[in-house]
Amino acid sequence: MGNRRRVAERRKTSPAVLGGMIAVVVGGAGLGVYALYDGGAAAEDGKHSASSTHKPVKTGPLSATEVRTTAERFLTAWQHGEVTQAAAATDKSSAAASLLTGYTRDAHLKDVTVAVGARTGAKVPFRVKCTVSYKGMSKPLAYDSTLTVVRRTSDGKPLVDWHASVVHPDLRDGDKLVTGESGTPPVKALDRDGAEVTAARFPSLGTVLDGLREKFGKVAGGKAGVELRVVRGKASTKAKLSDKTLLELSKGTPGTVKTTLDPAFQAAAEKQVSKRARASVVVMRPSTGEILAVANTDHGFNTAFQGSLAPGSTMKIVTSTMLFEKDLVHPDESHPCPKTYKLAGWTFHNDDDSEIKKGTFKLAFGASCNNAFINFAPKLSNSDLTKEAQQVYGLGMNNWAIGVPTFDGSVPVQSGAQMGASLIGQGGVRMNPLNMASVSSTVETGVFHQPYLVSPTVDKRTVAKASRTMSSKTRAELKEVMQYTATYGTAAKAMAGLGPDYGAKTGSAEVDGQKKPNGWFTAYRGDLAAAGVVQAGGHGGDTAGPIVAALLKMGG
Repeated sequence: MGNRRRVAERRKTSPAVLGGMIAVVVGGAGLGVYALYDGGAAAEDGKHSASSTHKPVKTGPLSATEVRTTAERFLTAWQHGEVTQAAAATDKSSAAASLLTGYTRDAHLKDVTVAVGARTGAKVPFRVKCTVSYKGMSKPLAYDSTLTVVRRTSDGKPLVDWHASVVHPDLRDGDKLVTGESGTPPVKALDRDGAEVTAARFPSLGTVLDGLREKFGKVAGGKAGVELRVVRGKASTKAKLSDKTLLELSKGTPGTVKTTLDPAFQAAAEKQVSKRARASVVVMRPSTGEILAVANTDHGFNTAFQGSLAPGSTMKIVTSTMLFEKDLVHPDESHPCPKTYKLAGWTFHNDDDSEIKKGTFKLAFGASCNNAFINFAPKLSNSDLTKEAQQVYGLGMNNWAIGVPTFDGSVPVQSGAQMGASLIGQGGVRMNPLNMASVSSTVETGVFHQPYLVSPTVDKRTVAKASRTMSSKTRAELKEVMQYTATYGTAAKAMAGLGPDYGAKTGSAEVDGQKKPNGWFTAYRGDLAAAGVVQAGGHGGDTAGPIVAALLKMGG
């Protein structure tokens, strides 16, 4: 392992692996440091001498020795099956003991060895090798993990910063590892043309395939196999994370699930997001709600379906729908966009402190001028935007049933300055590319069609419906301002050459502690709609815009 150092166990007999312990191979030097550290084993048992009881609490950065010896103490105890001692070397001993015990008892992992890598600051990487053994079946398993050492405030003692990911990087706190007969049979996912969809073929779809198995495994006609898997705890379940298979000991017989994914669009979406860090995109068919592609730069979490991010100015589509329906303004009416606007003690600014003294609402929409929207706040009730999002766009109801877990947007009722911020997609408003692709789809058709990845006929599930439909006049006005934005406004550069049956909206969402805003872009072209976000990318027209436009160009 290159820069990794292995320490060899000096015992003639192998240590027992108890309670799910990792067997760390630690040399005499490492054990010697452990014995001498912090007063030795006696001090660990609390038998301090009188002269040490008033020892001042140590503060400040951890030394290299403190990091190394703390990591070795934890890993050595783990090796020897000393759950209590290993847990005591962490800052959350109860949680650590529970997961370490289950490592052997539930996950059936044995013959574990660890190779420790080069320390970087307080972080210590290590590689785990072990065997999964269950009812006469066994397979080797190897993976990399990392621990971090922190100093306990109360007494200055260095301890392992405990998280479940120390045991395995795919674990979140509250999750556990289990080996056994899977309660859910595997599934073979097919694209709309009947070809198999795999994570090897489309890396972004790993989490999607996990979700498909969880949802359709028992109804697709398959038979469960034996596997080591991550079983999600309460927090992960709340975050809509699916169980994950880490290793198959015996293959089950998969059932077949056909999806709406289009292989050409999926391949193109994967290619587009790979050009940017932290990019996500969704492509769908407005007339039906079929999802044609979903892709993320980062494959560990499906931001495109489950992200919860402020959508910035793309939310102005929903806000404009409300304003048009309430007859508060219309596209060609004169409406100013002042440089600043004060609301409930806040002073709102436009991007680059721009202003429009004499212009139409359509011009303000196309230029994405914030205060042309926020200055309507005094004429609105706190719940108006929430009702518009729910009733016309189907957002924020937590009832979408697309075939895999999703976050369905959130537009909470807010007051004062926060309500004003919501009108421009800040405040408490949260969305993801799936939600915003659906918004453009609803504008294009005038009717909310809940997006879906697997036809509802497969499992007879009920898809979400909007409680009302926008008027034909409102739809025409929305298409007018979105077309103007795509032709002359902030989306014009990305959408060049795609008209005339098109519309778009850009967005930039500020995030606390982030130098650049998240860049958003949502658009439709004929019977295609797409939305994307590039986190910390900057302006949406320059970042997410080219990704979305490239996919819309495939519509002919």
